[in-house]
Amino acid sequence: MPSLCRAAVAAALTICAVVPAAAQFVPDMRSTTEFRVCADPANDPMSSRDEGGFENRLADLIAGKLGLPVTYTWFPSGMGFITNTLRAGRCDVVMGYAQGDELVQNTNHYYTSVYGIVARRDSPLSTVDHLTDPALRDQPIGIVAGTPPATILAQAGMAKDMHGADLFVDRRVQDPVGDLLDQVRSGDLAAAVLWGPLAGPRIKDDADLQFTPLLKETTGPRMYYRITMGVRLPEQDWKRALNSIIRRNQDEITALLRDAGVPLTDDYGREMLP
Repeated sequence: MPSLCRAAVAAALTICAVVPAAAQFVPDMRSTTEFRVCADPANDPMSSRDEGGFENRLADLIAGKLGLPVTYTWFPSGMGFITNTLRAGRCDVVMGYAQGDELVQNTNHYYTSVYGIVARRDSPLSTVDHLTDPALRDQPIGIVAGTPPATILAQAGMAKDMHGADLFVDRRVQDPVGDLLDQVRSGDLAAAVLWGPLAGPRIKDDADLQFTPLLKETTGPRMYYRITMGVRLPEQDWKRALNSIIRRNQDEITALLRDAGVPLTDDYGREMLP
């Protein structure tokens, strides 16, 4: 064997030797007999162990199109979620994942939603539709710490008005969004600024509270985000299969989300979808 060929073979063998076995077989980790979903067991109204969340219903829809049963790996969302679920090979898809996160490979987005202001319908703040409105000043405003609206409020000089709830909590024992909504109902907070898919379904039939989308912000972080499914980085065929299902069943997906009360915008967060 020529020396150049021997060197190439040796190099190839060396590469194979240093790549961990799990990494070599990542494309084969996906189940072909189950639609294995990674989910938080207590992230109402998105996902819940009783499978009553709208992401659970969406998983049922996708699994039905694939002709597979749904199974779950439950793990609290937050630090370590992807590492201990998707990357560990315990499940094959994360529902409701924001586009652009480098921890996963995103499918095409299947909806876009937006942050908004939740206020009582009889409140002077019921007509507020942007975060720099002077009416918000000196009012107690609920906010989830670390979210984009918190940045805008702080930049507008309203940090003193913010009453924060933690972003990363074990939702099996804490419910920061529910607590903020309860405080708006009671009048302890004048309003709360929350992510639409978390707030909208909770108040869609509420006679006292309303959700006003933040479509008019011109500075700071954007208020709208495109939502995808997350799969492992090397799994191109799996991503394409899910993209095909999204494309062919978008109307049914949208109807499910609308029925759940998820606020939906166009792809650029400029207007609400009817």
